[in-house]
Amino acid sequence: MTISFTSLGLSETRVEQLEKLGFQNPTEIQSKAIPALLDGRDVVGQSQTGTGKTAAYALPLLEQVDLQNNAIQVLILTPTRELAQQVAQAIDDFSDTRRLRALTVYGGQSIERQIRSLRRGVQVVVGTPGRVIDLLGRKDLKLDQVEWVVLDEADEMLSMGFIDDVKKIMLQTPQSRHTACFSATMPGPIRDLVNQFLKDPVTLTAKRSNATPTRIDQRVYVVPRSWTKIKALQPILELEDPEAAIVFVRTKRSAAELTTKLQAAGHSVDEYHGDLSQGQRERLVHRFRNGQVKIVVATDIAARGLDVQDLSHVINYDLPDNAETYIHRIGRTGRAGKTGTAISLIQPMERHVLRRIERRLRQTLELGKIPTRAQVEARRLEKLKTQVQETLSGERMASFLSTVKELSAEYDPHAIAAAALQMVYDQSCPNWMKTDWDVPSSDVPKPIKRKHNRRSNREGRSNRSAMPHKA
Repeated sequence: MTISFTSLGLSETRVEQLEKLGFQNPTEIQSKAIPALLDGRDVVGQSQTGTGKTAAYALPLLEQVDLQNNAIQVLILTPTRELAQQVAQAIDDFSDTRRLRALTVYGGQSIERQIRSLRRGVQVVVGTPGRVIDLLGRKDLKLDQVEWVVLDEADEMLSMGFIDDVKKIMLQTPQSRHTACFSATMPGPIRDLVNQFLKDPVTLTAKRSNATPTRIDQRVYVVPRSWTKIKALQPILELEDPEAAIVFVRTKRSAAELTTKLQAAGHSVDEYHGDLSQGQRERLVHRFRNGQVKIVVATDIAARGLDVQDLSHVINYDLPDNAETYIHRIGRTGRAGKTGTAISLIQPMERHVLRRIERRLRQTLELGKIPTRAQVEARRLEKLKTQVQETLSGERMASFLSTVKELSAEYDPHAIAAAALQMVYDQSCPNWMKTDWDVPSSDVPKPIKRKHNRRSNREGRSNRSAMPHKA
């Protein structure tokens, strides 16, 4: 018997929202955790990222938020700003009302802006331990009415040196609160944390079904510091010329902005995210499958409804925070015995995330060089040559022969043909190609230093633990 979200106890409006997002049936961890959390039980979930654990705790907790109360009722702690952003985006997508107010807090973002939002009133806070400690110290974050605390990827918070901060935060929440702790592994300090702060928890486990992908050409492009990602993506798309591609971004706003820029550059592209109605989603999927749209820019949550059989490319415009999400994304291409291409754009500050993904894959990903102007122009000329060959075999060409004959009285036929090609080439040339976009030699990213041995991994964690306030 197939388990449904309705049978787990979620409200009808919540289930309808999930259907809009493309969720059909709950995963193993969702089917176990949702009823327990709806019953008010403390939960220990041993589950890898990529098994659907964000929905496993977010859905039942959203059901219990009192929208009439402006105090913080749910606190979700994550080890990194990237995961905090992903969780906040998921909560926004899962929410069936605009009245829910959620706030993401992490270092590197204006703390004054976060304080202003807190003073206006929020019901859900998602953040990294370092910034939460900062806000508690300023007396701007009040946890006296918190009913639920979620520790997401607790073992990562331990490895990054946040465990003491987590304990300090937990001690400032009411003893009556409920707690959910999700962790891929259960080392001793995490078990001690569970024993200290959770009350008679239900222990749940879920196996990861994702496997390392094969038949996929995986490449990584390091974006120069002085460049934006869109500037790097455009020549890559020109050279790759994907038949069908999904470009993954982190937020709905990013999807809208990137779609607008790619459309302006002449690409066949549309956006796919949680703000679209069910009818808009269905029409886009139909157009994508029929080849009317070649590129779809999507968030992880929304992309569940995008199942295209012959997907040639997956592009990580925003690199996911963990390896399991990366595997899930790129596994959409290279299916049914076909080969696929997975491209990731990273900024120098994201290299540690790439190393984490490589360790999980147990392979080193190929580093690609951003295509040069000469390469892109050669590709465009090759496509133009193909178009000319197709036109030569058509019938409409005959109506232009008299014009060529007239011009031949004054110009060489080769010069006439070259001028015609130049006109076509210039008219189809996007604006970004008319600027200086070759990577200066002084701005070429340095090779990535990869650390795969245990000693170097420990050193990396030690370095991160010394700077928890930057999380």
